[in-house]
Amino acid sequence: MMTAKFKLSDPVQFLALGFGSGLAPKAPGTFGTLAAIPLFLIFVNLPLTQYLAVLSVMALFGVHICGYTAKAIGVDDHPAIVWDEIVGFMITMIMIPVSATTIITGFILFRFFDIVKPWPISAVDKKLHSGLGIMLDDMIAGFMALIVMQLIFVVNW
Repeated sequence: MMTAKFKLSDPVQFLALGFGSGLAPKAPGTFGTLAAIPLFLIFVNLPLTQYLAVLSVMALFGVHICGYTAKAIGVDDHPAIVWDEIVGFMITMIMIPVSATTIITGFILFRFFDIVKPWPISAVDKKLHSGLGIMLDDMIAGFMALIVMQLIFVVNW
């Protein structure tokens, strides 16, 4: 993966690259999602409204930082830009009881939806570009994984 155009000294690019995790030579999205786990653990004990407020700021800010970084390197959705994976995983884990099992399951489900890109993720991925396009497909993947997580861990059958 070419990294010469990235500037980790630029705080916006540093965040867009998932604190550098997106520069992994293989599976940068997976490493970006792994970088989300400590952030999730920092914010998980907030009241729901505060968690959602933090997540909203991260998502809105993500549109800017992903778009800025894509423009700076001249590649619309470079695989190293992984802030979208961080936000997607944080969405996956909304109101999910915290345990090693739920974190691993959430990780696997989010990566599944992000990689397979079923509709409507695939449609958004193809039609939207810039920061919004980078963020939105992973946010939808996060919501799809969240639905499955709710069905597995929250809904009382």
